[in-house]
Amino acid sequence: MSSDHTWNPELYDNKLGFVAQYGKGVVDLLQPRSGETILDLGCGTGDLSIEIAKSGAKVIGMDYSAEMIDQARNKYADIEFIVGNAEHFAHEITYDAVFSNAALHWIKNAASVVSAVHQSLKPGGRFIAEFGGKGNVESIVAAIRKVLAEDYGIDANKRSPWYFPSIGEYSSMLEHAGFRVTYAVHFDRPTKLADGETGLSYWLNGFAGNDFFYDFNDADKKQVFDKIRVLLKNDLYKDGAWYADYKRIRFIAVKS
Repeated sequence: MSSDHTWNPELYDNKLGFVAQYGKGVVDLLQPRSGETILDLGCGTGDLSIEIAKSGAKVIGMDYSAEMIDQARNKYADIEFIVGNAEHFAHEITYDAVFSNAALHWIKNAASVVSAVHQSLKPGGRFIAEFGGKGNVESIVAAIRKVLAEDYGIDANKRSPWYFPSIGEYSSMLEHAGFRVTYAVHFDRPTKLADGETGLSYWLNGFAGNDFFYDFNDADKKQVFDKIRVLLKNDLYKDGAWYADYKRIRFIAVKS
């Protein structure tokens, strides 16, 4: 993925593993076949790359984070992993499919990504992805915005690393690039976070800490995370667990 966000592979694997678990449904949508060559765009630490490879397809995993790629190589030595920028990449080969899970919302220059994917595909190749759509984690974002504005005088909107489009906006972008959108859905998916009471803090640290709170030390982060938890507890904490208010887009687009 193309983002200046700094990733901690150990935190990602140990506390944010739900990302790959939910992504298995996107692999089912991909329907990889033996002999295909598939790019896993924003592959993270490779847990879905290996799922795709089980079909017999040749998989290349690409991520913007060198730390995540190092972790993927350590975990899955038989798969090729490369560091790359989703906004502008060109490989010597073309792909039968490009797959992406939970990565595209980290890239604000979405049109460049769509164009690069289109150029990387064979004619008739397919682009299958899931990512955060309009309204994704809106309760969490509202709480971040409120605490930063009222207690620290910070405009959180200027720090947000995310791009959460509507389904119409993204489908139009795909069509403009030369894709035919054959399937698209925008749906609610409340997502249970790990580790009970502390789950939201792990989420905030892993996904928001280096962007919204980059100039906070660890003690100040803990304080602000506690304030956010208080604001959200009535809505997002149920039966001993936190649930992030995810809204996702899934699509299949075919290169014309």
